[in-house]
Amino acid sequence: MYEIVVGIDRNENRARAQATELVEMPLDCEATHVTLVHDFEDNPEAATVTQVGSVRRAREILEDAGIAVSLEGRTGEPAAELLAVADEFDADLLVVGGRKRSPAGKALFGSVTQQVVLGTERPVLVCSDRTA
Repeated sequence: MYEIVVGIDRNENRARAQATELVEMPLDCEATHVTLVHDFEDNPEAATVTQVGSVRRAREILEDAGIAVSLEGRTGEPAAELLAVADEFDADLLVVGGRKRSPAGKALFGSVTQQVVLGTERPVLVCSDRTA
């Protein structure tokens, strides 16, 4: 089984791009499992991952293509949580959404994508919103 862990934020366009990119890859859909991870940095309302629209959209695209999907909701620092899930599931591939930021913006505000890429030895696929 080929295990893919995908970090999904609240941006539905980015989530669609991530899921679509996976569907377009030459994967054996029946031998692939995707875990969609959404990190609630703060979750005072106790929302669940199934309530996040971007997660639902990505799940629909993947399941329509015949790919098995599970969902993980976490609370904490996004990059650290995504890397922890990748370790727990022994992921073969990590998928993150990228967005355009200047080098200064990355230095000032940080970048989950950059932290994930630098924090793992696993392959990482960075997908950008195709509508941007």
